[in-house]
Amino acid sequence: MTAERRPRISVVMPVYNEAATIAEILRRVQAVDIEKEIVIVDDGSTDGTGDFLKALEARAEETAAVMKAPSGGRELRAGNVRVFYQDRNLGKGAAVRRGLREARGDTVIIQDADLEYDPADYEKLLMPIETGRADVVYGSRFLGGPHRVLFFWHYAGNRLLTTLSDMVTNMNLSDVWTGFKAFRREVIERIDLRENRFGFEQEITIKVARAGWRVYETPISYSGRTYAEGKKVSWKDGVRALWCLLRYGIF
Repeated sequence: MTAERRPRISVVMPVYNEAATIAEILRRVQAVDIEKEIVIVDDGSTDGTGDFLKALEARAEETAAVMKAPSGGRELRAGNVRVFYQDRNLGKGAAVRRGLREARGDTVIIQDADLEYDPADYEKLLMPIETGRADVVYGSRFLGGPHRVLFFWHYAGNRLLTTLSDMVTNMNLSDVWTGFKAFRREVIERIDLRENRFGFEQEITIKVARAGWRVYETPISYSGRTYAEGKKVSWKDGVRALWCLLRYGIF
């Protein structure tokens, strides 16, 4: 990858305590036949995820140097993978914000490391952008794709928050809280993000709407996790979502 040529996509992957899934999600992302870079941000993991990434660094050092990132911190060039480390756990929004700052691709896709979202769906996210119809694409869990059956009250809460968001933004999204989103590079460069946790999803939706960017949705598959399997979002994030609606959408 040269400095003169951008990769087709940057896959921004926030990671926090995903030792059980990090190797598998990397295999799945690499299996997608698209020119890409993978930007991993370890958000202060304590379960061995950081050890895995450091071992990846050590193997990479045999063929590539570890270099300084433009914003500081350590940068790993292992083929198409770059790894960044937060000094402590700051939240998903903070990790995504760091990854977006480091991304160099023409299109940026946010990919969680927990195997809930399938990298095989990347082409679905990319098509509306690359055909010139969209600036932002949301992968919706509620438009007919296969999904694991899990919690009713999570579903109900998601629909309520999405409805309230649509009322504020005057958009008809079906899944504001999806963790699978794609953005043209220009969108990322022009939006100032602040939320450190899951409120990032609501914040960026409101700011995309206010800026007038063209938004599409596409159905995706979804394999949700239980809390026993490591799911991290909680009712507190729902309360924060309401605050983000007021802060960014009204005040």
